[in-house]
Amino acid sequence: MSKDLRFAMLLDCYGEFLTPHQYRLTELYYCADLSLSEIAEIVGITRQGVRDGIKRGEQILQEMEDKLQFAARFNALRENYSAIASTLQSIQTQTADQPQVQTACREAMEAVYHGLELL
Repeated sequence: MSKDLRFAMLLDCYGEFLTPHQYRLTELYYCADLSLSEIAEIVGITRQGVRDGIKRGEQILQEMEDKLQFAARFNALRENYSAIASTLQSIQTQTADQPQVQTACREAMEAVYHGLELL
């Protein structure tokens, strides 16, 4: 089972759909980066029980993402904000001698960075 950061994001988005046990196992595996054996020792179940709980959690998280596409939309929004910020920086560089454009770009950049902080 290879670790996939995608599941850490899906856990943030859809973790409430898991049982508390599934959530804890999945969080320890993906967010705390613990091995199956380490989790088994902490939780007090077998390594196979940990693996089964994580697999079931992954299945539920993936099913929710397949239906709702929230994480995909979130990532697309983040990419769009980054593209806007990059374009604004390019405009600022190209218009260094135009104070009004510089001011407008600076204000737009502040709005973009504020939007990114909200994500």
